[in-house]
Amino acid sequence: MKLLLLSAEEVRKALPMAEAIEIVKGAFAQLSTGKANVPLRTQLPVEKHEGVTLFMPAYLSESDALGAKVVSVFPRNLEKGLPTIFAVVIVVDSETGCPVAMMDGTYLTALRTGAASGAATDLLARKDAKVAAIFGAGAQARTQLWAVCEVRKIEKVWVYDIVRERAEAYAAEMKGLGPIPSDIRVASSPKEAVQEADVICTATTSSTPVFSGEDLKPGAHINAIGAFTPKMQEVDEVTIRRANKIVVDSRSACLAEAGDLIIPISKGIISEKDIYAELGEIAAGLKPGRERDDEITYFKSVGNAVQDVSVAKRVLEKARELGLGKEVEI
Repeated sequence: MKLLLLSAEEVRKALPMAEAIEIVKGAFAQLSTGKANVPLRTQLPVEKHEGVTLFMPAYLSESDALGAKVVSVFPRNLEKGLPTIFAVVIVVDSETGCPVAMMDGTYLTALRTGAASGAATDLLARKDAKVAAIFGAGAQARTQLWAVCEVRKIEKVWVYDIVRERAEAYAAEMKGLGPIPSDIRVASSPKEAVQEADVICTATTSSTPVFSGEDLKPGAHINAIGAFTPKMQEVDEVTIRRANKIVVDSRSACLAEAGDLIIPISKGIISEKDIYAELGEIAAGLKPGRERDDEITYFKSVGNAVQDVSVAKRVLEKARELGLGKEVEI
């Protein structure tokens, strides 16, 4: 059996963010229209080291994409100078069942997660959005900003991290890259970051809310991509209560895993019926996205294997076109 191995840099070369956003839109549309088979991901807690490893398979029938991702989230890695997230993705030939490629999933995870927020921003944020706020300064925060700037003409960015030095390094690195503006400012408080923001992305491993919903301005859009367990709550209940539209990547997954929603539902602040739509329903044209400029819209993503498998399939196609990767016999 021959397997094509692709590094993080090769994944980066193979697929630009703008294309990834469109692929993820299509993947979510398949998910929400019954054209994807995605078991609820298996979470394997590693309590001794305060981490978790997730196993995420999927098959998308319309695009004929088959594969799986193994991803680990270990917050204590930061103390060791290592990434919080490590992952690999396996692509399987849907006709024969033979594995055909294995690629770095760490960058791919950041790419597809950013692409999901890019898709949500495109469908839900104000068309004239100009100011973005980013919470967190890791790999996920980088692709979040990149994706938002692909779909909206962002002129100013606020970044906030509990370690100011990380935020400063992030700002210095990201200024002027691709579609990202040069005006990136380090916020001294969460309030300073969000109070004028049109688009807010939370990309942290925090278990407690990272900003106050009282500080949101009318018309703001929030992409919440942290808080992937029932006890984690990256966005507060005020934000959830103020949101005119609550949109999720997957109802079943978010109701099982997203503390941002599970906690306010358990308190009776909202109910399951208050979830307006899956993003795929909007991408497929089944429901409208933003309908008024003053709406506060909230997108919750816990991550779904349709993103990984659909993006990985396209990465493999492009890698073959470009002659990337190393083929090994196993």
